Amino acid sequence: MPQLKQFLSVVFFILLVLAISQCARRGTPSGGPKDIQPPVLVSAEPENMTTNFKATTIKLFFDEYIKLENAQAQIIISPPLKNVPEIKPQGGASKFIEITLKDTLRENTTYTINFGQSIVDNNEGNPNKFLRYVFSTGDYIDSLSISGAVKDAYNKKAEEFVSVMLYEIDSAYNDSTIYKYPPNYLTNTLDSLPLFSLQNLKAGKYKLFALKDNANNNVFDQNADKIAFLNDTITLPTDSVYLLNLFKEIPDYVASVPSYAAKNRILFGFTTIDSTITIEPITPLPDSVKTKILKERDKDSLNFWLTATDIDSIIFQVKNLKYQTLDTFTVKARKLALDTMNLRASHSSRIDFEDKFKLLGNTPIIKVDSSKIGLFDKDTLPVSYSYNLDTVKNQVDFDFDLVDNQSYFINLLPGAIEDFFGTVNDTLNYKLSTGSYADYGNLNLTISGAVTYPIIVQLLTDKGEIVRENWSQKPQTLRLENLKTGNYTVRVIFDENSNKKWDTGNYLTGKQPEKIVHYPDVFEMRANWEANENFIISN
Repeated sequence: MPQLKQFLSVVFFILLVLAISQCARRGTPSGGPKDIQPPVLVSAEPENMTTNFKATTIKLFFDEYIKLENAQAQIIISPPLKNVPEIKPQGGASKFIEITLKDTLRENTTYTINFGQSIVDNNEGNPNKFLRYVFSTGDYIDSLSISGAVKDAYNKKAEEFVSVMLYEIDSAYNDSTIYKYPPNYLTNTLDSLPLFSLQNLKAGKYKLFALKDNANNNVFDQNADKIAFLNDTITLPTDSVYLLNLFKEIPDYVASVPSYAAKNRILFGFTTIDSTITIEPITPLPDSVKTKILKERDKDSLNFWLTATDIDSIIFQVKNLKYQTLDTFTVKARKLALDTMNLRASHSSRIDFEDKFKLLGNTPIIKVDSSKIGLFDKDTLPVSYSYNLDTVKNQVDFDFDLVDNQSYFINLLPGAIEDFFGTVNDTLNYKLSTGSYADYGNLNLTISGAVTYPIIVQLLTDKGEIVRENWSQKPQTLRLENLKTGNYTVRVIFDENSNKKWDTGNYLTGKQPEKIVHYPDVFEMRANWEANENFIISN
């Protein structure tokens, strides 16, 4: 019996060790290699590249479970269908995709369904990139193609997922077609590359467009979309490669219905503002009522300021001489509080050597009393300054010499600034400080090569913010001093009309935006550094 007990104990021990060993192995799996393979299309009903297509349902079968992601944006059908087809699965996994067509298809037409990167495997999300299903309602598949790229006219980085559209020039086509009807052929650029390819096209004459189609409705909305177009007609077949320049148009002038924004302010909104706009009250105002019009800062709006009145409603005429328009609006009074003076400083503490200190008003500033303004350094010594009341921007600009490692104290006594309503400021105190010149760097920038003057040279941060701007009529080396440390790049605008600003394009007039060239690299500015950059522009 003792031997039997000893034997059973040994057997129990061995089984226990094996069990623990198995548990340990199960608790530390290697996992195997990660699945990086996209799902593969194994068959289709009807088959891909089918002619004389008559089906209403298409099924695509894959070698693993898949799901659809961002299908509405990614799946492009060309020519576009009037009714959106039903596509399954939505929100679940399946080994097939089912597409139910709800349109009566055109005769003798080649259709392409481009899935983009919407089809991903269920486990790892690996996309099946650029899957296309093609069929024809006629006897053959159209086989012509065009390709190219879409760049942004202003920004260095191209927009992602831009619609590229081809309209056939037939008896129904005119300049307004793109505003009303979808194209004959449609594709999109890739998420990571601004390239496009339109395939399975038929011979003919076409107009080529690109849209950043924010509504995904395959037509041009001037207020929302960016557009690119070729001035020339495309004749297929062709072996040309096309470059499209995407830009945002200045919207056509439209005046919005005005309304009281405060008891003493009526807001007039516009899609675009120019100097020819006038606002006139038709309703007679009492002699005691004074009015003033100012542009809303950073907005396409005008503020109509008025002193106290009990009039319930005012009728206005709004004219725009440039567009030769006349609008009439009735604005009814509302129970609102008054807008009161609130001065905002352009700087709260640190000021750079190339900056100017400004006080920005929210109500119209009409008067500055410099006898009530003091400017002192850290030793309380007076600092000489000048100022300018900018009645267009509604701000007071201060100009004084900045030296390194210095503190400045700006003191405004009550009554230093008065607004349109006779309100004056309370006591205001601001403290500014400068750093050391050694904290900054200097840049000598030369623009050469295929340059047509005048040009606008903009120095940008690596985030695209404009740091400095210079307008040049002839070749010169630009010296840009006291630049913060960081990464920079350069944008050069060819100012064709010499108006010292970049002009965008307009489709209906056939005007392309002014040419812009971007410095291909990002360069670093270091503290106490003298940098030299030569931007050679090629044709």
